[in-house]
Amino acid sequence: MTGSNRQMKLVAFLQACNSTNLPSAWRHPDAPLGFLTPEYYQELARILEAGKFHLAFFDDRLAMPGYGDGHDEPVRAGIRVIRLDLGSVLMMMAAVTTRLGLGATYSTTYHEPYHIARLFATLDLMSKGRAAWNIVTSVNDFEAANFGRDHHMELSLRYDRADEFVETVVGHWSTWADDALILDKVNNRFADPMKVRALEYSGQYCRSKGPFTVPRSQQGHPVLLQAGQSGRGSRFAARWAELQFVTNQTVDKGKAIYSAFKEAVREAGRDPDQTIVAQACYVIVGETEAIAQKKRALIESLAQPIDTLVMLSDRINIDLSTTDLDAPLSDAQLASFAQWHKLADSARADDGRNPSLRRMLSLSGRGTIAEFPVFCGSPDAVADQMEAWFSGRACDGFVLAATHTPGSYEDFARLVVPVLQKRGLLHEDYAGPTLRENLGLKRPERIER
Repeated sequence: MTGSNRQMKLVAFLQACNSTNLPSAWRHPDAPLGFLTPEYYQELARILEAGKFHLAFFDDRLAMPGYGDGHDEPVRAGIRVIRLDLGSVLMMMAAVTTRLGLGATYSTTYHEPYHIARLFATLDLMSKGRAAWNIVTSVNDFEAANFGRDHHMELSLRYDRADEFVETVVGHWSTWADDALILDKVNNRFADPMKVRALEYSGQYCRSKGPFTVPRSQQGHPVLLQAGQSGRGSRFAARWAELQFVTNQTVDKGKAIYSAFKEAVREAGRDPDQTIVAQACYVIVGETEAIAQKKRALIESLAQPIDTLVMLSDRINIDLSTTDLDAPLSDAQLASFAQWHKLADSARADDGRNPSLRRMLSLSGRGTIAEFPVFCGSPDAVADQMEAWFSGRACDGFVLAATHTPGSYEDFARLVVPVLQKRGLLHEDYAGPTLRENLGLKRPERIER
């Protein structure tokens, strides 16, 4: 994304559950509890489209968080224990919108390529070219158990499988030529068989024959999203991601990651200007600074210690329920922490000893608004903070996590969006009907074999 007319891309970071990314969100007094109804998600979609968001994206897990001997604590506290299948949710949202992009997370570890290829190709057609797939490899043993496996695959192997998985999916999306359909009733010519081929993919982890049963959509194929920031994850993102999510805590760190990602994309033989880096953040905005700070105080008061313990246990795949909060963590535990944003290294640098769990919790911010940068204040103050990241080339846009829904997005659309538009930092209206047009991404060429 280059040029003097460069504008922000806005992504809403959603969960199809009782909360947002913030487990305490359902406790907010203004949060409706209709998360098991289509109307809840449709109203959210309308708000996001009216606010000119480019994409509504749903994170996901394939298991309920565990803690201690089971799941009692997460269930009791409502910590992401509900997970609806995202394909159905997105179709409900597609039915009441015409421009909003619709993204969903599906795992390459616990699904098969043909299923994912068909699901997203169908969603892309039914939304008239507005679908996006967030590619993940999943995170823990609870997910493995739900799919009949004893343990979650090791990181590098998960990404090796993921590379083959995406090759297979994108391969299927290329098996129909754009002009394969003829639809000539008089001469009984439905499609040209020379323009529909089988894939015949065979790798170490994935095999799929074809032919694929879904023609190409208006945007060619769904936009590919990814959030890998580990060494192996970064290489995977450089190869595949058209929109990459990042979770940097400072502008300077964001600049470094942004530059490194764009260079890695170039080295992978792709055009860096055809990729988007979106920074995760929370926005708490009020008509005045005082109103915003009052809102923030309420949000922070809703967090419970169990939120962070459960969320961190889920993420690092280690049960922390019996860990002494103030004792030094073991090297094995720290290895898992280090895999997640290298927090252990920064903590250990204090005095050379392994940090305690309490120290790691304070650094991670997991389960609280401290997990991402928080842009808090009046509309102009929030816009100033976002502009600093964007203009400083720390990102091409933002993934807005909500402190509660739909209130966070209503506030942002009403108060911040007009300021960004007035500054020329955000589009006034959508560029076209497809997600790729609105993100400024080219329609992908069909891969020939």
